[in-house]
Amino acid sequence: MGGAGEVLRRARQSYAQGDFRWVAEHHVLFADPGNTEARTLQADALEQLGYGSENGTWRNFYLTGAQELRHGSVGTPTTTASEDLINTLTLDQLFDSLAIRVDGPRSWDAEVTVRWHLGDGRDPSTLRLKNGVLTHVRGLGPAAGEPDVEITLDEPALRALLLGRAALADLVARGRARVCGDPARLAELTGHLTEPDPDFAIVTP
Repeated sequence: MGGAGEVLRRARQSYAQGDFRWVAEHHVLFADPGNTEARTLQADALEQLGYGSENGTWRNFYLTGAQELRHGSVGTPTTTASEDLINTLTLDQLFDSLAIRVDGPRSWDAEVTVRWHLGDGRDPSTLRLKNGVLTHVRGLGPAAGEPDVEITLDEPALRALLLGRAALADLVARGRARVCGDPARLAELTGHLTEPDPDFAIVTP
């Protein structure tokens, strides 16, 4: 489009014409996060979109984005780690929630496979960390691969273990879990998980 200056020139024209969505989508900020004019113009556009939105969710997003561009990330005082919320997650959803916590670049060369046996006639579940991605598979077969460690326990114990509220050694000592293989491999896998950052930016890179 001819560089940042030309993009901003066209964005100012679009703003004057009321085309706020186009202004809010330009990519100058991602190329140059310190561009003051781009930040101000995008904040103005998001503010106008917020004022014109009847949907509360979108309005809050737009106005929070404008606030972030002008004054920095505001973070959030909320937490999604409440007992009530976690207890409503299925095991598949709990495994998915772990996957988004993986530090991909740091775990690129890691390869760990942990298989869970929950009893009650349920198929085993396998967590596999490879190429910086954590996946899970129900049942056995080629997709599940060969485990480095197999752990047998009930679902409450598994949830407590995955959420860091119980230690595997303690569960084994109390007879609530059995381990076949190297238990250190589970610690290696969980060592590649990071804690979510509540102050993440929603507009800027």
